Amino acid sequence: MKIASLLAAAALMSLSFGGVATADPAQSQDDFLARLNALCGQRFEGRVVTTDAADARFAGERLVMHVRDCSPDEVRIPFAVGSDRSRTWVVTKTDAGLRLKHDHRHADGTTDVLHWYGGDTVNAGTAERQEFPVDAESIALFNGNDAAVSTTNVWAMEVHPEGMFAYELRRPNRHFRVEFDLTKPIAD
Repeated sequence: MKIASLLAAAALMSLSFGGVATADPAQSQDDFLARLNALCGQRFEGRVVTTDAADARFAGERLVMHVRDCSPDEVRIPFAVGSDRSRTWVVTKTDAGLRLKHDHRHADGTTDVLHWYGGDTVNAGTAERQEFPVDAESIALFNGNDAAVSTTNVWAMEVHPEGMFAYELRRPNRHFRVEFDLTKPIAD
């Protein structure tokens, strides 16, 4: 009986290790995009969960994300801060991983000077969390527009389908995080 149990355990371990060795590292990014796509057409209210004084304006406003314009390769998520609807997060699948860009526009639709900044993933991440370190194009944009403090930004997004979506920004001496309740889609 012990030998049969040992053989069964060895077979399971062999299958487990074999699966890890042959797993597609991009699968977690595909799963992440699929989780975003599953939210398509829905809007969710959020709140700032960090306590940095720089977050006060956002913390005092109604925060709403709207997952829309979805495809297997790109998801656009407009992010409203009160009546300010100038921000859209754009997550795109690339040959090397995932890319996050920030589409910032004025009320008349023209692009803001700080527009289309973001970064690319540098590892597979997980189906729940992807991180996007600032890319060279964005560093040049920040340096050219008196925003050098942002040249070390790392953005992250999390999708926990049964409960929460998070958007996060980190850099030395700065952490900003907004969490959205996925259990309560909103109509307005």
